[in-house]
Amino acid sequence: MNESTLVERTDSDFLSQGIRCSGWLFRPEDIENPPIIIIAHGFAGERAFGLVEFAEEFSANGYAAYVFDYRTFGDSEGNPRNNVDPIHHGEDWDAALAHVRTLEGINLDKIVLWGTSFSGAHVVCAATRDGNVAATISQVPYSGMPKEGNPDLGISAIMIIRALWDMVKTAVTGSPHYIPVVGPPGSSAILNTPESEPGYKALIPEEADFNNSVPAKALIKFARYDPLPSAEKITCPALVIGAEEDSLIPIDQARFMASKMANGEFQTLGCNHFAPYRGEWFEKNIRIQLDFLKRILS
Repeated sequence: MNESTLVERTDSDFLSQGIRCSGWLFRPEDIENPPIIIIAHGFAGERAFGLVEFAEEFSANGYAAYVFDYRTFGDSEGNPRNNVDPIHHGEDWDAALAHVRTLEGINLDKIVLWGTSFSGAHVVCAATRDGNVAATISQVPYSGMPKEGNPDLGISAIMIIRALWDMVKTAVTGSPHYIPVVGPPGSSAILNTPESEPGYKALIPEEADFNNSVPAKALIKFARYDPLPSAEKITCPALVIGAEEDSLIPIDQARFMASKMANGEFQTLGCNHFAPYRGEWFEKNIRIQLDFLKRILS
């Protein structure tokens, strides 16, 4: 972190579809009207799971950062809890963007959307809908269900049955059928590639009350979500970062997403899906991102 720039963090919540979403605003002190980077997590993640380090690093380098939890996650309100839904997440992104545009002392002509994994797709879709953001950063982004090449992300018949049962159970009782978010290979968890369980859990603070579950119908919503049409329409500068040893989202899928963008830039890290949040890979990752921001926002 650039120790010469002090960072101030304040609570800054907003409403999405009438439900309160929790946000943190990070401001670099003594810098007037900084650009701002809006940040949210990937699949079933919370803002405290490895995102604060990015926000602090951005702010220490002269950018404001706004980090929020989706409805039903973390400190945000809403039920059923941990409801992964790309449509709802998109509404939350739109509401967060509208909220940021009400903030004083921010350069609203220089708003960047930042997403990782599942939200790496969300920022592309949100920027395309909005049409007036300065840039996007998609870190190890989801780009749709693979047609081939990664059977670990396929959805088995048992998973489909559990998803359908969740839909029936919710309709009858109002209470979802939950399945694990992350688990070891061969488990019923949605994220069960070799790196998933140790990598995901390494991001969770010791004091966090992590509920390792999501409604099973998330599988169907996950499978139907395709950000590539938005990638073909996005016009702002868009940085896509792929991980060469990613067993969850193969690097070729991230590269393909970048190739669809009019102003896409593709960079690689020689690590797995969860390494860019910590240690030496975080340092390499943040340097790539800061270089991109300096070039497109100066």
